[in-house]
Amino acid sequence: MDTLFERLSKDYKLHVVSGDNAGEKEHLENLLPSGVVLKFNQQPEEKLNYIKELQSQGARVMMVGDGLNDAGALAQSDVGISIAENVNVFTPACDGIMDASILDRMDEVITLSRKAVSIINWCFTLSLFYNLIGISIALSGNLTPVMAAILMPLSSLSVVAFTTIMTNYMGRKFSNKTSQN
Repeated sequence: MDTLFERLSKDYKLHVVSGDNAGEKEHLENLLPSGVVLKFNQQPEEKLNYIKELQSQGARVMMVGDGLNDAGALAQSDVGISIAENVNVFTPACDGIMDASILDRMDEVITLSRKAVSIINWCFTLSLFYNLIGISIALSGNLTPVMAAILMPLSSLSVVAFTTIMTNYMGRKFSNKTSQN
């Protein structure tokens, strides 16, 4: 069975930037796929600068961290995910908080997030299409102000309904996989 790191390394360049000493280096080298960059004894400023350096080279960076010493790097990264045993306790500023119990499914969470962005893009497209048709009809004089007042909220409702249905569908699929594992 593929490990999380093997699955992620198929699509992403992985870096381990840790404040811990290099005592676990040999174990991590055996655990991680080849090509993973390992950096130990990194202070919070060094983590932040490492993220900035990757970004200056054109990389889009997702940082996954578990403590306040990661706060600067989490905020600097394009996407910052804080891992927490209890998601209701204080965590550093970041884009998302992930329960540590599903960390091994990070690749699925990334896929789910990409699908959510796709849904948002479809919603913008649906809204644009709907409004262009409405404006065309209104400009031709075939739409009364009363009818426009009725149709405008329907546009918003259709986008909200589409988003709700699709995200619930994807959420159920993700939850079903979680309960099966």
